[in-house]
Amino acid sequence: MSDDANTLAIMLFSEVLGADQVLRGRLSKVLPKGMEISHFAVLNNLAWREVERTPAQLAEIFHVTRGAMTNTLAKLEWAGYIHIRPDWDDARRKKIAISPAGRQARDAALSSIAPMITKVVEDLGEEKVRAALPILRELRTKIN
Repeated sequence: MSDDANTLAIMLFSEVLGADQVLRGRLSKVLPKGMEISHFAVLNNLAWREVERTPAQLAEIFHVTRGAMTNTLAKLEWAGYIHIRPDWDDARRKKIAISPAGRQARDAALSSIAPMITKVVEDLGEEKVRAALPILRELRTKIN
């Protein structure tokens, strides 16, 4: 890799990491009290997909350890946002589903972050956002 390509790669990742840090900070401020970004992400995934997941599947989806996911799921279960049941086909596994309270919490979180993310899209312009999405998706799959 040439020095110019190396500098370009460093600049790209610096911007992505910087955007991630700023976004996480802003999200943390507007999410409902007590909800963490990881909680919202799991609830959003369960609500959007509308299928039960195992803790291992969720850990893989979010690129975290099983222990970290178990911790997040315990907090969500304690809050009443998810249901955890045994897997009827394999007693060693558990199945996770969003509860009605979890769906309400996720919807409240979406309502609280919508103005912020809508403003970002308005400021950038829909055309730029639509152009950036395929690049960001491809970047995510390449580093996965």
